[in-house]
Amino acid sequence: MNSSIRLKQTIIIGAILLLVAFLFTRDIKGLVKPTEENGKMPSSGQVSESAASSGLNIQTTSEAAKNIINKNLATDITALENSYKGATGAQKIELAQQLAQKWDDVEQLTPSALYLEVVAEAKPSSINWLASGNKFLKAFESTQDSLAQPALLQKANTSFTKALALDKENIDAKTGLGVTIVNGLGAPMQGIAMLLEVVAKDPKNVKANMNLGLFSIKSGQFDKAIPRFNTVIATAPTPEAYFYLATALENLNKNKEAVEAYLTSKKLAANPTLSSFIDKKVAELKNKIN
Repeated sequence: MNSSIRLKQTIIIGAILLLVAFLFTRDIKGLVKPTEENGKMPSSGQVSESAASSGLNIQTTSEAAKNIINKNLATDITALENSYKGATGAQKIELAQQLAQKWDDVEQLTPSALYLEVVAEAKPSSINWLASGNKFLKAFESTQDSLAQPALLQKANTSFTKALALDKENIDAKTGLGVTIVNGLGAPMQGIAMLLEVVAKDPKNVKANMNLGLFSIKSGQFDKAIPRFNTVIATAPTPEAYFYLATALENLNKNKEAVEAYLTSKKLAANPTLSSFIDKKVAELKNKIN
């Protein structure tokens, strides 16, 4: 297995474990049916674009990312960035696209997203803004930097909003926008309603069902989470989907089914960190079954 694949696996597993902790520690106010009192997002959850984006720029994120990647790769990217700084017009946009891909290849999502944003601003289209939004959202979901998260979420929200403005029927953009809203950029039920609109039109939509399942877990509605994850698994059987399915089953005391789902997640991921975590979980659940 090459280093790139190992790095991607580590990030995926880290994101799974981080999100599990995140789901059970965040405030779930607003995920219930909105009333006159909770129908609006409290001011503490609102982030202005200018405030959220401060400190999040290509230069600072690039320098930080270079410190954790292979030195030869960092040197190659630096050379490309120097060419980008001196370029103009179409050449500059082409170099921005190349840099976005270079950073994506080494799983440095934030600088990749920032370069995709440059492309979208220069060549505004629903496709380009969707690419920018997806990358910012992925960076938000993967980072452990609590200071960067609001800025990444806001940039994702802005990108998806611009994509929808150019293509009101873009299901992927509506899904992404719904996810950003539920995560803090508006009234959560507004975002959930958007995701429900998506699955009404596209019942097997993986991203919408996955996020509806996650939000069901977050709000303690484990019974509603299970069919969402089963829908995802029927289309895209990933270790994440099985892991979250197992989490929902475990919380409903369906321990035998939870063990099976955890073990499937372990098999698909084939990652020592996740395997160790799941082995402990399975041992605990088997004791309860016995």
